[in-house]
Amino acid sequence: MSARLPSWAWVTGLTTGAIAVVGFLAVQADQGTKPTAATSRPSASATADAKPSAEPEKKKPAAVPADSGTGRRIVYSLDQKRVWLVDASDAARRTFTVWPGTVSPDPGTYEVGTRTEATTGSDGVEVEHIMYFAAKSGVSVAFSNAVDGSSPPPAAPDAKTGGIRVTKNDGRALWTFGTPGTAVRVVG
Repeated sequence: MSARLPSWAWVTGLTTGAIAVVGFLAVQADQGTKPTAATSRPSASATADAKPSAEPEKKKPAAVPADSGTGRRIVYSLDQKRVWLVDASDAARRTFTVWPGTVSPDPGTYEVGTRTEATTGSDGVEVEHIMYFAAKSGVSVAFSNAVDGSSPPPAAPDAKTGGIRVTKNDGRALWTFGTPGTAVRVVG
């Protein structure tokens, strides 16, 4: 008579295998090429006889600002409306543009403090991945993304909002990278 494995052993084995496969595929997907949307359109002054090149023009990612410090950090440029996720070797792992609120933090070094998974923003939009790192004029400043992936509506002229909105994918990456205590360097 052969011994049968209990059903819980089968379920555990299958679940473990599925998790391993999903983890492997996630790592592979993260290392692959990322599609990018075209950000420019041909101008009316483009000549009709212009010939397309054999290779598409590759945009060089924006360099991490020189005055942004060193080590593992989140860099936020007020002028460029851009964020960089910088690893301990000072290499930018990801960079993306943002939609700042009407209240901006002063240039300086901060750190990720309170994190909230989801709430309603001051503009009434459901947001997630909220990472508070500064306050100015009684307004909390935080990174977040809209749950529905939308960009923020224009703020009323007298509104005081400190939310720095990012896309949904960038919000997820920022949330993973920006654990409590992570340095946030704000530059002009």
